[in-house]
Amino acid sequence: MLGDADRIMSDEDRKLSDADRRLAALYAPRLMFDRSEPFFPVRFGVTVLREDGDSSSFRRRLAVDHPKVEAIVEYAIYYDYDIQHLYDLEHVWVYIGRNGEVADVEASFHGKYLKGLLRGSANLSGTRAVLYVQPGKHALSPIPEVFELLPAFASCTQEGAGADGLIFGDFFRGILATDEETDRRVRCYLQTCRFTPSLSYEEWIYAEQEDLFVSWSQLFAEIPGRIRRELDRL
Repeated sequence: MLGDADRIMSDEDRKLSDADRRLAALYAPRLMFDRSEPFFPVRFGVTVLREDGDSSSFRRRLAVDHPKVEAIVEYAIYYDYDIQHLYDLEHVWVYIGRNGEVADVEASFHGKYLKGLLRGSANLSGTRAVLYVQPGKHALSPIPEVFELLPAFASCTQEGAGADGLIFGDFFRGILATDEETDRRVRCYLQTCRFTPSLSYEEWIYAEQEDLFVSWSQLFAEIPGRIRRELDRL
């Protein structure tokens, strides 16, 4: 959870700098979604690290390993919904080399993370890694077939829809809360969103989303309001 000083940070202080926004846009992953996917990203909370430090939104420490790595761009990708719950935060980390090359990529996968580059950087398109998004659940992988190996791959988008109600990460404890009635409302809504993955993927086009890249501080400040508005709507 962010401390009191972060909570009273001014809107101006929270903003992503123009230089970091350009960097985020240049190295943002190409996300491939199932053609039947009902939910897409709302915001990318961006943090650019130029020295070793803890992630602001994922429990791990990031190493800017000079001279091989100049910076790391962390993308905290927020969705209002996963097919099983309200609130979903996924991550991609792009390691930028001294000459601007993509030195490495990592991507979140159900609370852990995977390498995001295939051998020989076969899934790298210029400065952008091509990553597939698990239908409904939004875990990330450079190989889509890995999703079909998960035991609940099919059931989570059908009878398992809404099973988890409202969830939220440790960073929001004390800010957000849920109860049995809240979880029931979320579950009822997500049951109406059930779908069968097509196993055919297409790229999600960023240009269609305005104000996509913001700082993590801006996204952190926005999420509680988004969740409360969704609960009012349900």
